[in-house]
Amino acid sequence: MADIPPWHPPFRLRVFLGVWRLAWSLLMPVMLVYLWHRGRRDPLYRRRLGERFGIGPRRDTSHVWVHAVSIGELRSAVPLIRAFLARGEPVVTTHFTPAGLREAEKTFAAEIAAGTLSAVFVPFDYGLAFRRFFRAFRPRFGLVMEVEFWPGMITAARRAGVPLFLCNGQYPVKSFDRDTARALSPALLVPGFAGVMVKSERQAERFRALGQTRIAVTGELRFEQPIAEPQLAAAGKARTVLAGDRSVITFASVVEWEEDLFVRVIAEVLKTVSDKPFFVFVPRAPERFDNVSKKLLDAGLEVAHRSDILDDALTLSTDPSIDVLLGDSLGEMHFYLSLCDVAVAGGGFNPRGSHNIIEPLALGKPVIVGPEIWTIEYPAAEAIAAGVARQVTAEDLPDALLWQDRPTQEQIDAFLADHAGAVRKTLMVLDQWL
Repeated sequence: MADIPPWHPPFRLRVFLGVWRLAWSLLMPVMLVYLWHRGRRDPLYRRRLGERFGIGPRRDTSHVWVHAVSIGELRSAVPLIRAFLARGEPVVTTHFTPAGLREAEKTFAAEIAAGTLSAVFVPFDYGLAFRRFFRAFRPRFGLVMEVEFWPGMITAARRAGVPLFLCNGQYPVKSFDRDTARALSPALLVPGFAGVMVKSERQAERFRALGQTRIAVTGELRFEQPIAEPQLAAAGKARTVLAGDRSVITFASVVEWEEDLFVRVIAEVLKTVSDKPFFVFVPRAPERFDNVSKKLLDAGLEVAHRSDILDDALTLSTDPSIDVLLGDSLGEMHFYLSLCDVAVAGGGFNPRGSHNIIEPLALGKPVIVGPEIWTIEYPAAEAIAAGVARQVTAEDLPDALLWQDRPTQEQIDAFLADHAGAVRKTLMVLDQWL
């Protein structure tokens, strides 16, 4: 058993934890109604309800437990999970959303069939549910991905003697400033982890300030995410037909509040530039596909949907004469990014913050980000300093799209090399701590 550093929650947190446990007892019907309501759109919310209560068949071996609340966290954990599996360690992944569960089941279908990995819904955040979960999977230790502080999970793991670590951790500056200014906030739970592995020294400083004494800087796991090679090959063929010799710009993971800005910028560039670029527009949320299509058409742009002109193998079924390809599919971001010369990271032009820039950089694509990079401090600040990413305002975006002195492939490769090794570092730290 690992040596778990002692934790003495302050009085106000102990009061909160008592209220939290009581609230779960009293409000359980509300949670069940919530799942039933969400299940009207996605039936998986209503299924496998026993897993929400920690109920499942007991396994014969201890598992490594990885909690990845949804798709983004699961994808960041994939290279680490594969490393555990390669060492012969069974793994159980837990997820709150059906999207995260489906992604795990798709990514690890072979391992699930072989019985070396299980993907389940995370138990409701109260002690009894986690005690059942611990009996079923006998986790040797747990890893919570990114920035998830669950009171019931942390306290239940403590009581059961299960070392629970924060992995690939961060505490975004806006959240940190807000939480440390409050008398009662998730920040009080940070010392409850058996240790935290964070992305950068800047993040380590924040966790130290919150009273966590066991901290390791292990870097960013997303730098080691697998690349979908068939999507890259398909993009090479499709680009020739779609864009010819035009430069290509991909707007990736665009959120609703940026749609009008980006549509307006695309229309402006196409009207004012003689060498007209080709654009790829990928909304983050599937429910926005139709709305974005209408906005692009209303702006007078020639648009085709990926679902209309490409088959399941990403082979063109027609030769359209268009200015914009609308990426109305999921799980094909490597294809959309491989098409481009420059990527624009969505999210950074609204206060909620930018989405990650690692995927385009991993494909050798320079990235443009907006003003709001507080959600991706690391590695955005480092990428901007290295010249492989460029930060601009909404007003400067049209000119930035025509980025002339773009970084070379060698510059991007050097940046990636400088920030590699997170899986190795994480495994090394875990072996030391355990």
